[in-house]
Amino acid sequence: MLFFSSFHLLLWLSSWAWAVHSTDTHERVVREFFEKNESPLGGSGSAHTNNWAVLHMANALGMYRTVKRLGIPDSNIILMLADDASCNSRNKFPGSVYANPGRHLDLYGDNIEVDYRGYEVTVENFIRVLTGRMDPSVPRSKRLLSDERSNIFVYMTGHGGNEFLKFQDNEEISAFDIADAFEQMYQKKRYNEIFFMIDTCQANTMYSKLYSPNILATGSSNIGESSYSHANDEDIGVAVIDAFTHYVLEFMEKINKTSQVSMQELFDSMDVTKINSHPGVRSDLFKRPLDQTRITDFFGGVAQVEIVPPLDIPSVSLEQPPRMPEEGEPLQLHPISMPLESKAQNESDSAISLRTWLTTPLQEKQWKNSRAWASVALIGVLVGWVTAKK
Repeated sequence: MLFFSSFHLLLWLSSWAWAVHSTDTHERVVREFFEKNESPLGGSGSAHTNNWAVLHMANALGMYRTVKRLGIPDSNIILMLADDASCNSRNKFPGSVYANPGRHLDLYGDNIEVDYRGYEVTVENFIRVLTGRMDPSVPRSKRLLSDERSNIFVYMTGHGGNEFLKFQDNEEISAFDIADAFEQMYQKKRYNEIFFMIDTCQANTMYSKLYSPNILATGSSNIGESSYSHANDEDIGVAVIDAFTHYVLEFMEKINKTSQVSMQELFDSMDVTKINSHPGVRSDLFKRPLDQTRITDFFGGVAQVEIVPPLDIPSVSLEQPPRMPEEGEPLQLHPISMPLESKAQNESDSAISLRTWLTTPLQEKQWKNSRAWASVALIGVLVGWVTAKK
């Protein structure tokens, strides 16, 4: 018995030692991973890796709120969201998405219209929206109904890299895809000008392949740079918005529908020390000077009024008297032609006048008296005719 007890003790000690060794090895691997990916700004650079929907939903919803505040209606906005954060079990504030740790403003709120959500957010659907190649069954609310006089603001955000952006962690859209989609829009006259903004790692590479005219583009970071988050929400445990988008939205809060602030002023406000990356701007395809291009040309819903010249209708002069026929010249009578609409209107006016005359109290009494005397006269005539026959 003592032998078996000692044997069991040795087995238990060996199992415990193996478990401790395995645990230490696992913890060391995890620690080395986070140390290797530690952000140079302090903290973990991968803190939001598996929570990107929370982070990037706030980015997109912040832009959505801004363009709506500046006058663009929901009918002119196509909003595509993964939409898996507001009701996620890890969200301590169900049905809400905030862009700052203080949670002053619920970006999800009640007044939001998501056009594509969840698994509808695909590369194919995104390109179809841009190019207009939609199935006939797709409703108008999910279509980009633009034309050659439309200015379009395209905002993209998510996880990306050198010339690619991830969709739902399942597929990627490349810089070539976006460039070709914009070219199709140009060939099909689906835009006047495009402002393309993207917030992702190595974002500036995503507009490097554009070649269509009248496109202005900006990104949050150069090639080889990450796009960092702005602030962490300790209650949720993740960062809720990216730095680039945060400072763009902060600048946009000073803009209203009648602002004359230019795009150049927006780009000049981007501070590398705050964003912690180098935002880029590409304007070689854009015709207008940036200091003369207003922000509201893309973010605002200002109505443009076009004055149409009046129709050139020949007028008939009534000052010149009609020509009298000369001696010996036969008199020519020209029938007066009246449009059917005018004749119908005149007949209608006559009927209305007669009805009005008959319904006047005084005229109605006179009409009854006239009918009475006419009846008496008719009876007298009949009596006289009968007497004459006899």
